This record gives sequence, C-alpha cells and structure tokens, in this order.
Amino acid sequence: MILTGMIVAAVVALYVVAALAQVYRLGISFQQAVLYLPLKVAFRISDGGLRIARQADAPVIYAISHQSRLDPALMLALLPEDTLHILDEESAESSWLEPFRTLARSIAFNASHVFVSRRLVRHLKGKGRLAVYFPQTVEPDLKSFRLFRAVARIAVTAGADIVAIHVGGSRHLPMSLATEGEAPRRWLPRLTIAALEPISLDTSVVRPGRAPTTSSNALFDRVAEARVAATPQRSLFSAIAGAARLYGPERTIVEDGVSGALSYRDMMIAARVLGARFAAISSGGEAVGLMLPSSVGLATSFVGLQSAGCVATVLNFTAGPANVATAIRSSAIRTVVSSRIFVEKAQLAEIVSAVEETGARFLWLEDIRKGVTTFEKASAALLWRWPLTRAKPSSPAVILFTSGSDSRPKGVVLTHQNLISNAAQTEARIGFSPADTLFNVLPAFHSFGLTGGTILPLLYGVRLYLYPSPLHFKQIPETAAKVRPTIMFGTDTFLATYARTARDDDFASLRLVVAGAEPVQAETRRIWRERFGAEIVEGYGLTEAAPVVAVNTRTHSRPGSVGRLLPGIRSRIEPVDGITDGGRLWIAGPNVMRGYISTRGAENVTPPPEGWHDTGDIVAFDREGYVSILGRARHFAKISGEMISLGAVEALAQGLWPEDRHAAVAVPDRKRGEKIVLLTTAANAEVSELRTFGKASGAAHLMIPEAIVKVEAIPLLGSGKVDYGTARRLAVESLGADRAA
Repeated sequence: MILTGMIVAAVVALYVVAALAQVYRLGISFQQAVLYLPLKVAFRISDGGLRIARQADAPVIYAISHQSRLDPALMLALLPEDTLHILDEESAESSWLEPFRTLARSIAFNASHVFVSRRLVRHLKGKGRLAVYFPQTVEPDLKSFRLFRAVARIAVTAGADIVAIHVGGSRHLPMSLATEGEAPRRWLPRLTIAALEPISLDTSVVRPGRAPTTSSNALFDRVAEARVAATPQRSLFSAIAGAARLYGPERTIVEDGVSGALSYRDMMIAARVLGARFAAISSGGEAVGLMLPSSVGLATSFVGLQSAGCVATVLNFTAGPANVATAIRSSAIRTVVSSRIFVEKAQLAEIVSAVEETGARFLWLEDIRKGVTTFEKASAALLWRWPLTRAKPSSPAVILFTSGSDSRPKGVVLTHQNLISNAAQTEARIGFSPADTLFNVLPAFHSFGLTGGTILPLLYGVRLYLYPSPLHFKQIPETAAKVRPTIMFGTDTFLATYARTARDDDFASLRLVVAGAEPVQAETRRIWRERFGAEIVEGYGLTEAAPVVAVNTRTHSRPGSVGRLLPGIRSRIEPVDGITDGGRLWIAGPNVMRGYISTRGAENVTPPPEGWHDTGDIVAFDREGYVSILGRARHFAKISGEMISLGAVEALAQGLWPEDRHAAVAVPDRKRGEKIVLLTTAANAEVSELRTFGKASGAAHLMIPEAIVKVEAIPLLGSGKVDYGTARRLAVESLGADRAA
C-alpha cells in the first residue's frame, strides 16, 4: 500500500513538474497546463508558434481554422485566459469540453448571430481578445464566407489585429469536422500549431509586397497562410512517406493503363528498390536525368530518386536533341533513367544518341526489373518508410527547364521546400481530398504536370491516374470515361481539342478542370460548360515558382483573370514604358526557386536577387487582387512607340474565328519599328474582315495585324504552349519580313 502510494505520489509529482514546465515554456496558467499536457503528449504537438499568439497586444482577434472538435479545447488551454471564445452550439454544449470551458469565457452562436456585433466590438475596444472559429473547408460557400465578412467588419471597426492560427493534422482526428472520405481518421496523428504575426486588416489590405484586396479577402488569405505555415518542413520523400502512413499504406494511389494500380506501400517498395540502384551509381546530391512519360514508372522512379538523395532532372524529350544535350551538360548529369519500350514507341533514337554523345549513360528500367533479387524485395518491404539518404528541406530536389516559348530553355533548381510549399499553397486554395481522382495528361517536364499532376496527389492522398501523352486526342476522352476522374489539368489547346473528339458523357464525372500555361478561350469554356457540365478554373504559374502563382476558385473567381495570388506569395509591380494599366510582375515566397543553373550542377545557381524573381509577365491587379495577364514582356509589339499586347490581338482573332487557333507575333518593320503578323488556322481569314470586327469591338487600330499567315496547325511545344520562336520564323519566312526590314 505504501509502495503504491509512493508510486502515485511520484507520478503526480512528475505530472506537476511537467505542467510547470509548460507554464514556463508557453506562459500559460497552471490550470491550462494541467489540461493541455495530456493532449501535448498524446498528439506530439509542435507548439513553438504559440508565443506569437499569446504575446499579441489587445485588441486582437484569433482567427482559427475549425477542423475538429479538439481545436476549441486546444485554444482554450493555450490562448490567454481573458480571451472570449465564440463557439458553435455543439462545442458550447459538449460535456467533454466542460473542463476546458472553465479556462476562459465563451459564448455560443449560430451563423446569423455573429452579425449582431456591437457587443463584440465593445469587448475588443476595451482591450479585449476574441477567438473566432472559421469553417474548415478551403473553399467555403457564399453563406459560409459571410463569417469572414462579418469578422472583418468587427476587426476594422474595433481596430483589432488578426492572429491567424491553424492546427495542422487535426482534420484527421476521430472528432474531425470533415467527412471520412475527405480526411481519413487517425487516432493519434501528429499535430502542428502555426500562428502568424499579428496584423491589422487595414495594414493587410495595402501592405507592401502584397496584391491589393478587400478586408474580408485579406482575412481569408491570412487564415489560408496559417494553413500553409502548419505544413512541416521536410524532404519530399519524408512527406510522401508521411502521407502513406496518414492515408493508409494499402490505399491505391497511382495507376496507368499499362502497369495497373499501385498502393502507397507498393509504390514505396518499388521506389526503395529503384532508389538502391540509383544510389549505387550516383553520389549524394547528384543530378540524375529522368526521361519517362507520365506513368507509374515515372512516379516510382521519381520517388526512388528522392529516396537516394538525387536531384531528379526531368528532361523534355520533345525539345529536340540539341536542347536535351544542353540540359545534360548544364546539369552535370552522368546517368539518365529511361525505358527502352518508351524510347522505341516515342521514336527517340536521336535523343538517345545526343545524350550518349555528352558522355552520359542510360539506366534502363527493364534491366533493373530483371536484376531485382528476392532479398532486395524483402528488404524494401521492411524499410520502405525510410529514405536511403536523408535530405534537407532546403536542398535541391528537382531541376526543370523552362518551356522556351520565347527564348532558350533555362535550368531551374527547385528545393524540397519549394515543391512542398507550392503543393500546400495550392491545397490551401483548392480543396483536394482522398475522395478525388486526378486524371493527369501533362508530362512531368511540364512544371504543373510534376507539382500539380504528380507530387500534390501523392502528398494529399488523391488517387492519381497518369496518361503518357496529352496528344492522344481521341484516346484521352475514352480513357476518362473509364477512369471517371473528378479533377483534370490541362491547357486551353489540349482541352479544346479533347472536346472535339469526346462524347458528351466522357468527362461527365469531372467536378474541377484547372487550366494554365495559356489563356482559356471563351469558346473552350463554353463548350466544356454546356457539353460536360464542367467549369474550367483558370490559373497562372511559371516553372520558377514551382509553378502555381495564382488561381481562381469557387469562392474567389473572376472571368478574364487568373485568380488571386496563392497564400504566402509576395508581389511587386514595376512600371513598363508604354504601358499605363499594368506593369512587370516580380514575386517572392517559399515556392520561388533556389535559382537558375549558372555553371554545372544543381549546387551552382544564380539565385533570385534578394529572393525576388522577375516573371517577365505584364500584369494588372484589380482592387480585390485578381490578376489579369496582359502578356509576356516579350509578347508585346512596339509600334510607333506604343506597346501593343500580342495576347490581346490573339483574343481579338479568337472572337471572330472561335473555332480556330491563332498566334500573333511581331516582326521587324523599317517604318514603325515592328509590325504584327497573325498566324491562324482559319482558312478564310482576311485582314479586312478582322479590321471591321476590331472596329466594331472598339479595338485600337494598331492592334490589327499587318498580315495574316494561314497554317494547318499552330506550332506547339511539348508542354502545350504556343512555340512563338517557330511561329515567328514561319511569319518571317512567309512574308520575307527579314529582307523587307
């Protein structure tokens, strides 16, 4: 009995000491620490950011993303005791939450009551603190978004700062507010609490480095930024392995039409086997080429390279032998991973010869598969959760090459943090879940095809179907009809072409179509809406940003724009001579590249100056922060001293001949500096007809092309973008513009 009493006393003493340690570490009360300690131990809570929240000067509103019934308990135990918590009716009446409700004041409300805000304003003006719990969805409907507007009004009226808080991982708890299909349940997931620095909405609306916006949008953005901040910093491999544990090792995660479907476990085992072979022929941090179509083989090889600590250099096999050889040399690649079957089917013999002439050698997946031993398989089955080589989040993970639509491709070095951050930023804007199936036709050398079409689904448990080529215009709709995807990525060119060959029910399962790389034409949008019931969401990105920069969403969407900047991205506009309604966009953020390859290898880069990257795009922001792309800086013609957007010229032609494709280029002109030439597939196109249409549309006379060149097809890059270099050469050759100049 005495011994039992001594043990109990010792346990109590240890508990008290541990609670006092939390008091000292976090600045919370002893009563708070007593209730918080079991939660911290059970969920291994990372709570280093809480001091920011506690030290914020009143008046302050804590904007909390409400993902589970545990979130209010955590906040009651961690926020200052004089905080007034606005709880939903279920949390306010929950019996298990009763001990926590004794820690601070709380009131219950429903959505309609929050608009009676005078009491809350008085509370804040009296140097009060307020905790508000916002909907857990990243795309709240219009009714739910009313809460953001109401709280923004209260904050502005009371002069209160905002501290955004997010509990990463809590949506997977058994008491999650998300459905189990959206967030698989785990009893003891690791939780991370992120709290952002306090900021007033008045400041947030006009703060330097941020796009203009409204107070309610600024609040919404701040909550999204906290969601991104709660994403753990780790390597790509560790993040994918963590996703496998979270969503379940047996969950089917990747599939193609040849290899079939693989679970997380099967994919990771295959990646471990491949990774061991990659590690044997490379040194830590070495760039290894990856020349494969979108397929299960690409996914397992990519994860295998991450396990081996290699820098995956995804080669654009459509760029021609010379560009591929240049990529090999600049990246200091000694080994290229590929498939003999793929090389044969894609007729890439010239590419193979060009690679071998650089001194690099091929490692064929077929040869690896033949040589795999039983021991290797057994070892991989035991150790698939752990990488062969640990990588730092800040170290290079991938090298991609820019599309080269206007100039020679440049090697872009992206870190593990760049890629994970961009996936998290995108996920904080568009709701993805394990209930989704993503149909990816974009190649991995296309930055969106890699990050959005491969990495993001692996990180967030989205079933991924990989298709080897976006150019199979007839087969892709047929495959979509069988796969029944809910999400699809593409470019306007590809989407418009698929629509021509598809049956009305081929894409009927889609709930979301995200388009980028080029403007979405009104006709493409109309066809997909009317025939398939699918709305195309337009976004904007670039390889240097890993790649997504802005995107429209269900909550925030504006026709003619590419949406609003993703959370955490800063921006500035530099004036451009001759352009009055926009300027040159510079961006910074956690997704912005480590730098361009400057000599040989991923470690030798030219970083963006002070973290700021010049996008080369001319853009305009409206008062709510929506981005309109006016064109590439190079995609303007300077005629008699005036800057004319060639993108606007293309849009004008598209309005007159909506069934056809167009590309506008500038060629030299002796009299006016440059002149505009339109390449078009419209067989009956005439300058006079376009001039009449332009006059009726209110277009400036300088926008009307001097000449039209009719072509069977607009030249495209492998990414689906218009190949303006080739288009310009065709125009010059057709008109003899080089001689005329």
